[in-house]
Amino acid sequence: MTEEFQNNLKNLVEEFNFNGQKKYKLIVLFGLLGDFDSFEYAINLKSFIDQNKDKNLDIFAIAIGSQNGKEKFCKFTGFSKENLIVVSNNQIHNNLKVSRGLNIGLGGWINMLLMLSGINSLKTIKEVIRGYTGDKKAKQIYSEFDKINILNSLKFSGNSFKKFFGDGYLRPFELATFRLNNMNEIIQNWSDYILNEKYLPQRGASFLLNDQNQVVYKFFSSDVLGYSSNMSDPLGFLSDLIKE
Repeated sequence: MTEEFQNNLKNLVEEFNFNGQKKYKLIVLFGLLGDFDSFEYAINLKSFIDQNKDKNLDIFAIAIGSQNGKEKFCKFTGFSKENLIVVSNNQIHNNLKVSRGLNIGLGGWINMLLMLSGINSLKTIKEVIRGYTGDKKAKQIYSEFDKINILNSLKFSGNSFKKFFGDGYLRPFELATFRLNNMNEIIQNWSDYILNEKYLPQRGASFLLNDQNQVVYKFFSSDVLGYSSNMSDPLGFLSDLIKE
């Protein structure tokens, strides 16, 4: 890590008072609030917190968005409003050398569509396919008691996945269903979640710091639907590194 990177990260912690009271802190840079990765990552972080309340970890996040978008984002994902900062541009991302994604000069929409097709985002197609085929190495998302509502037209329970595919792993169509539900929320509240379409390709990053503000883990995303080095267990790095 360069001295410039360390100074920029230190300044970030000080500027937003990301100090926390615990031994470790995870600082997440989302892209736009309305990015697929932002929604999915935030929901997974909320689930991790709920299941590991005794973990010695504080989690903070920064996203490009508005205060109104932040309110809706936190209500939908369950992520703490107190621990989410919204900014109006990607200057912080640039300071920390986070990937801006593809830019061919035709605007954010075109850039994002090209990335979704795998251009300059090589892992995206594989990840989309995994959403439909399932993943024996990943945890299931829905319990048999969950009520699922797709586009207000298709309603079923999580038991349907168990009935057709069993349980104890990520079943076929399960992740795709989860992502479709997130996409529906984004589309219905587009103007709140997408502050500026030029930032659609902006990727994110994660930095795990100890109580001395030393970086013990970092990850820079370069792909859509690629907010972790291991998407089968995207928060595995926390389970591995956070010890009481």
